[in-house]
Amino acid sequence: MGLTAPGTATVLAVDAGNSKTDVAVVTAAGEVLATARGGGFRPPAVGVTAALDALAEPVARAFAEAGVSRAAHVSACLANADLPVEEEQLAAALHARAWGASVEVRNDTFAILRAGVAEPRGVAVVCGAGINCVGMRPDGRTARFPALGRISGDWGGGWGLAEEALWYAARAEDGRGEATELARTLPAHFGMPSMYALIEALHLGHLGPGSRHELTPVLFATAARGDAVAGSVVDRLAREVATMATVALTRLDLLGEATPVLLGGSVLTAGHARLDDGIRTLLAVRAPKAEPRVVTAGPVLGAALLGLDRLGAGPEAQERARRHWERAA
Repeated sequence: MGLTAPGTATVLAVDAGNSKTDVAVVTAAGEVLATARGGGFRPPAVGVTAALDALAEPVARAFAEAGVSRAAHVSACLANADLPVEEEQLAAALHARAWGASVEVRNDTFAILRAGVAEPRGVAVVCGAGINCVGMRPDGRTARFPALGRISGDWGGGWGLAEEALWYAARAEDGRGEATELARTLPAHFGMPSMYALIEALHLGHLGPGSRHELTPVLFATAARGDAVAGSVVDRLAREVATMATVALTRLDLLGEATPVLLGGSVLTAGHARLDDGIRTLLAVRAPKAEPRVVTAGPVLGAALLGLDRLGAGPEAQERARRHWERAA
């Protein structure tokens, strides 16, 4: 790709998740000059400096392909930026890298929200490894939750669902709890004869911690076959998603207006019929004007659109950027 014309304003868009990072260089007219992918962004595990060092590699590749050395604005939507103070700290660290004249850092859930709407208005609930919810209005008002797990009142997410399934299954096998097929289906997933064997394998490290994530689809499959206990866990997640969305809509004074409610993350985009139907049924009662829909666009698009919003780009530029990622999907 040739060098970008001098003076062309560009956005460095960053969507950095726990497992992978996508970056893009986009002009103020919405033309995507370059994209690159890198590894996960995990400041809590490796420290901010090391996390940004890893991010520097895909950024350098994208800048080189785009023919620029710096952007007018950096729009970074980052995992683990759960509190405003963490966003501020990461923004300062990014600013020191001099990748752009201005920097804005948001939690990565905002990228999923912005990717799913034509204007910065709506609510998004994301359920992947964890669960989070954010909302925004065009006037800049936002609604959010700390999303730090049980200490901040959260329930759900793939990790939490797997833990819940294990809890019910363990108690069912030893007689402390209600009978459930989970006591058979969870260990069977790993070719084991009993929950005791699975518990032992997890405790002794014969199965890695990441293997627990494999149990979430087993939970949903067991629920789909009519198991009452597994179904109750799925129904609880539907209530949690609907509750978070309703609270965010209320905080933003959007409960009485037709408003998109975007559903993202691996759990909410997997097409689990009982979960999907439950969320929509509850929202129809609690937030009748909410318009729930699943987000399929890549979140780096949302980071790019937030950057274009900052540059004052119009709908045509935003649509041009959106078309790029739709073609790439």
